Amino acid sequence: MSFTTRPELVGTHGMVASTHWLASASGMAVLESGGNAFDAAIAAGLVLHVVEPHLNGLGGDMPVLVHDAESGATRVICGQGVAPASATIDAYRDLGVDAIPGTGHLAAVVPGTFGAWMHLLATRATKPFAELAATAIGYARDGHPLLPQAATTIAAVAEVFREHWSTSAGIYLTGQGEGGLPLAGQRLRNPVLADTLERLVAVASAAGSDLGDQAEAARREFYDGFVAEAIDAFARVPQWDGVAEGAHRAFLTGDDLAAWRASEEEPAASSFAGHTIAKPGLWSQGPVLLQQLALLEAAGIAELAQDDDASWVHVAVEASKLAMADREAWYGDSWDEDNLTAALLGDLLDGEYTRARAELITERADATLRPGSPGGRSPRLPGHVLRAMGGDGQWPGGLGEVRPGEGEPTVARGDTCHLDLVDRWGNAVAATPSGGWLQSSPAVPGLGFALPTRAQMFWLEDGFAASLHPGRRPRTTLSPGMVLDADGRFRLAFGTPGGDQQDQWTVPFLVRHLVRGLGLQEAIDAPAWHSSHAPSWFAPRPAEVLGLHAESRLGEPVLARLRERGHHVTVAGAWSLGRISAAGVRPDGFLHAAANPRGMQGYAVGR
Repeated sequence: MSFTTRPELVGTHGMVASTHWLASASGMAVLESGGNAFDAAIAAGLVLHVVEPHLNGLGGDMPVLVHDAESGATRVICGQGVAPASATIDAYRDLGVDAIPGTGHLAAVVPGTFGAWMHLLATRATKPFAELAATAIGYARDGHPLLPQAATTIAAVAEVFREHWSTSAGIYLTGQGEGGLPLAGQRLRNPVLADTLERLVAVASAAGSDLGDQAEAARREFYDGFVAEAIDAFARVPQWDGVAEGAHRAFLTGDDLAAWRASEEEPAASSFAGHTIAKPGLWSQGPVLLQQLALLEAAGIAELAQDDDASWVHVAVEASKLAMADREAWYGDSWDEDNLTAALLGDLLDGEYTRARAELITERADATLRPGSPGGRSPRLPGHVLRAMGGDGQWPGGLGEVRPGEGEPTVARGDTCHLDLVDRWGNAVAATPSGGWLQSSPAVPGLGFALPTRAQMFWLEDGFAASLHPGRRPRTTLSPGMVLDADGRFRLAFGTPGGDQQDQWTVPFLVRHLVRGLGLQEAIDAPAWHSSHAPSWFAPRPAEVLGLHAESRLGEPVLARLRERGHHVTVAGAWSLGRISAAGVRPDGFLHAAANPRGMQGYAVGR
């Protein structure tokens, strides 16, 4: 066994792995008190909203994969809110906006995270909402040690807070540093958020002991009560975003919140290495992972990936570029009835289609963006992307960055969190909370959290699955995953923050674990890489022609050979790419879990 940064945890009672040690410990406390994985996920997720406000929030968005041990069913709970009823392409163009920005009111959609947690509470939990929310309320009220990255993020947007977003300044510029900046490690409180959670708990508790009634009461109070009223009032007031005139009101209204509910659906799934991999559907980027794994199997992954040499990395990168090109042409929430159906997903994963795509991989790095024709459909790319490309489909100007979107993000966008749990009964959760970032939208007065800005992922051009339409889910990079065995039994919950890179970093992780037989921690610790060749889904949607980012631990000989194959290699820090965590059930029945040392905050706990 190779050296690992920490032990892979093995036990029988329960496992929690997440991107923050306080969330992991909070979830484990619920398991220790007799709760199941669904209870623990709610408690840990609410803590993540408090302690990682630069990465997610109570008003954000989130897909959740759940596995029910009793029924054997694996399902997706969609906590991705939709575009407002008045948010049309023409409405944005009337404002002189040709590409939705990444910050401020113009990008606001319905907050979905809280609705997803309440759906989980109503359908699978065993403990009252008051008990599950108590730890998060305590960290909001009494404070938590501010992460260094959070302190850096707040410092970067402090002037925006001081000059324009006073509600955010009132929460985050109350520290001991110059001008009220909070210092890394100092106690940060958000009493406004604590008040909001306590009011929601009080409403839930007043509904009685039935958890379905509690969940519905809290959900209704959020989406049609005091929370919705505060959001509606705030959304009507123009807020600075630096776009066009510099301040805009939101399209989002209280009626949009009242009309929305979290939904539940079958996951997208395909086979790999004798297992089934489950992901959210084409409204997420989850099928990108499935496509990459299928391409790698078609390319003979079992022989290629025994070592982290240049040949294996090259094929993995080229497979990701093909899958990401399909992502650009085909992914999104809706299409016409004949196209964006289960048939499209099936055609993208079809064996003949995959083999034909795999044959496009050569010994040289390809400089084009090549979406395929699943089921014989003719691919189209949005105008912004086409204008950034040459007539032969090549990115222009040789190596370097191109920007298919327009404009620059006003302030830095946020990242994401992740959470994996499994209990002693075999119930499991993989959740990826994100959005509602403190740096991307001003805090709503009286609520203590920000609105999601996921509308930036829509195109303001008709005819695409990712085109803006009222009531449509924006496409999202959020992408939790699960592994099932050949008989459909749960084996692993996994995922990572990282935007467009989420479904690239998990490729070598799964190959190392499922094909090479590495342990969870060893597979997480191993060197990571990703391609930046395809357009990002985040404004302003940059791409790097032939771009490949790789941790230095791959070794200079491997990096040199990748350059010889035509990749534009950016050497990243030795421990800088990815924040994967995982928790599951081994074939021998033991539970196990692992978390990423990168970022120095993720942790797994269990016994």
